[in-house]
Amino acid sequence: MTRRGIQQMLSCFVPGALLFFSPMVVCSAATLDDLKQLEITCYVPSYLTKGLRLQNVEITYDEIQENEDQNHPLPLYSIRYGNGWNATFTIESAREGIGDRNIMEDEQNAEETEIKSPFGPMYLIYRPKGKDGRKDEIIANWVSDPNMNDEKAKGPDSHPLLGRFHGFSATGITVAEFTKIIQSLHPVGGEKSHTSTLTTNAAAAEKSPLKIHPKVFNMIDSWISDSESPVATEINLNAVEKNGNQFNEEGLREDGDWLTYSLSDTGGFMRYRVLDVKGNHYKIEYQENGGGTLTTASTIEFDIDKRHIRRNGSPMTIRVLRVSSYTQK
Repeated sequence: MTRRGIQQMLSCFVPGALLFFSPMVVCSAATLDDLKQLEITCYVPSYLTKGLRLQNVEITYDEIQENEDQNHPLPLYSIRYGNGWNATFTIESAREGIGDRNIMEDEQNAEETEIKSPFGPMYLIYRPKGKDGRKDEIIANWVSDPNMNDEKAKGPDSHPLLGRFHGFSATGITVAEFTKIIQSLHPVGGEKSHTSTLTTNAAAAEKSPLKIHPKVFNMIDSWISDSESPVATEINLNAVEKNGNQFNEEGLREDGDWLTYSLSDTGGFMRYRVLDVKGNHYKIEYQENGGGTLTTASTIEFDIDKRHIRRNGSPMTIRVLRVSSYTQK
């Protein structure tokens, strides 16, 4: 660690060890070089819209739970770029307790879309509506980095140490410009251990015409011993994206038109291919094999839509898959 980095960390710990008595301690006047000293992965863009300049870097420390190592600080970071007027691009990070970021007060004037990113598919909401023109506001939902995926795979009750969620927002730029910035993101310290995994996931996202884990369609099909399908007819895609234990991506691979998920414990597989797409309406063929000689198949049609619910008493908007047609072959 550089001398400057050591001095900055000490400024957070020395005054009464505030880290252990407050949910968060702020280290002000941080720099991008300071982010390189952190053990977490911090992302920065290699491309910025003309006029955007680095305005602020901030390092904070998350609350340490009672069952966690009290001597292991848990850093978070945020970065802000701006042009001194109305154009901004900001990066936030979180460790736990995240909510849906795809919410805007002026929802009637907002529109949602999906873009490709180094993290896989990324979902945006922006206003005003329309693909062209500068936007008053663009917000991307949280994405998890490879460290977060690895740590969450250890168990649903695990608390991440190195893994972080990352959120990206902008004002005063176009969706196309926002997309270009997102696709230029890379770790601030250069190539880290999980960068190759990040690149691999991005490449898979480029190939697949639909970015949904095959296990989603397993939830729609009934067991072979049962006769009534579909079982689930509406599925929360926000939960699918965040629940890395249930929807583990390690067994995913592209096989021609098929997106296949291999079942390592049985030698079987779940896979689907897209037959037709019209806007948000999809028609797919889904196949499943439990490891033997029998492969079942079905044709499923569905819409990807938005739904408003309340969770823990608070309103939120989620993306859902709604089944409209099911045919067993």
